[in-house]
Amino acid sequence: MKIIIINGPNLNLLGKREPGIYGTQGFDSFFTLLSEKYPSIELEYFQSNHEGQLIDKIHETGFSYDGIIFNAGAYTHTSIALADAIAAIPSPVIEVHISNVHAREKFRRHSHMAAYCQGVITGFGLQGYEMAIRFLIEKG
Repeated sequence: MKIIIINGPNLNLLGKREPGIYGTQGFDSFFTLLSEKYPSIELEYFQSNHEGQLIDKIHETGFSYDGIIFNAGAYTHTSIALADAIAAIPSPVIEVHISNVHAREKFRRHSHMAAYCQGVITGFGLQGYEMAIRFLIEKG
């Protein structure tokens, strides 16, 4: 099974950026723990602050991977292009958000991508990524 986690803008600052909202653990160390916990999964990670690079990665992996776990950051609420990229691929996409976007600013409550995703996990911190992995494993 092949799964990729794709993180969007500002998620390279996890562990440093607004720790009261996003926690103090960096994503690289969390990804190492996930990889160790799921050794039978081919798990990859990609992060970019650039919308076009995120679209390119979705196109590159969305026809051959068993699942994509995607935290588009603020692009979730603004990018129709990312929504179109998800709609164009057969691989299931799970939208993940570290914070509970519904308990934050009003503009964060709408996702352009959610309608094209298998599901949305929000508000469980970094554990939301593991929840998505477990779902994709069980869905098989």
